[in-house]
Amino acid sequence: MSSINYSVIVPAFRENGNIRPLVTRIFGALSQVNSPVNPAEVEVIIVDDNSRDGSVETVDSLRREGYNVRIIVRTTERGLSSAVVRGFREALGDNMLCMDADLQHPPEYVPAMLASMSPSKQFALGTRYAKGVQIDEGWPLYRRVISNGARMLALPLTSASDPMSGFFGIRKETFLKARQLNSDGFKIALDLLVKCNIPNEAIAEVPFSFGVRAEGESKLTGKVMLRYLEQLAELYWYRFSGLIVFAALLLFIVFVLLARAMLSSYGGLDGNAQSKY
Repeated sequence: MSSINYSVIVPAFRENGNIRPLVTRIFGALSQVNSPVNPAEVEVIIVDDNSRDGSVETVDSLRREGYNVRIIVRTTERGLSSAVVRGFREALGDNMLCMDADLQHPPEYVPAMLASMSPSKQFALGTRYAKGVQIDEGWPLYRRVISNGARMLALPLTSASDPMSGFFGIRKETFLKARQLNSDGFKIALDLLVKCNIPNEAIAEVPFSFGVRAEGESKLTGKVMLRYLEQLAELYWYRFSGLIVFAALLLFIVFVLLARAMLSSYGGLDGNAQSKY
């Protein structure tokens, strides 16, 4: 039996309708003659937030059919980012990939994403913004605007073309270096890029065409967007806190010097005025 070198992590909540097509398409793509990855070296981990929608039974059925998939059901935790972190921690493979359960991340790109990771490429990023990539026409305009706006706000933090992407991979040893991960954050990929201090040359970008949700409901809400802004503030402080403190100290020193100069100037004027009498 081949050892597991690759782990595909799928955070899920009420995604039972998507699990079977997702898993079968992943292993179907890996089984193609031109696949750069051996399917026997891959596991799929569904991290489910206690959906109670039949997901456990679906995974059990897939396992009986020979698919290397397992499910972790969380009963005391909630949230996408913490689900991804849990999956990464329990993964057997040294190369770990995160993707959505809703089929917006086409499973046919999984082999290329997994193969793009190596000791010199610590992070694999599925990007929707490479030349020639098309986003499905069914994706609403407001979602495109939100995605582009969120990407622009993150530019000072990373040079990656699509840090908002939920389709990404990371090497196990790089993940284990992360400190102070925000498990409540909206975008775990951005958090990892910043807190693992991954240089641009260590990022392998894989263009992919973003699809529309096949089953279930979107998790994007106003509350989620607010949490993203909170995450950005935390990341800006994490990355630039030293510069912020230095700038504040510099402004304070400048203020003190200006205040002393002004006081000296007024003191000189008062002395001249008094000497006339």
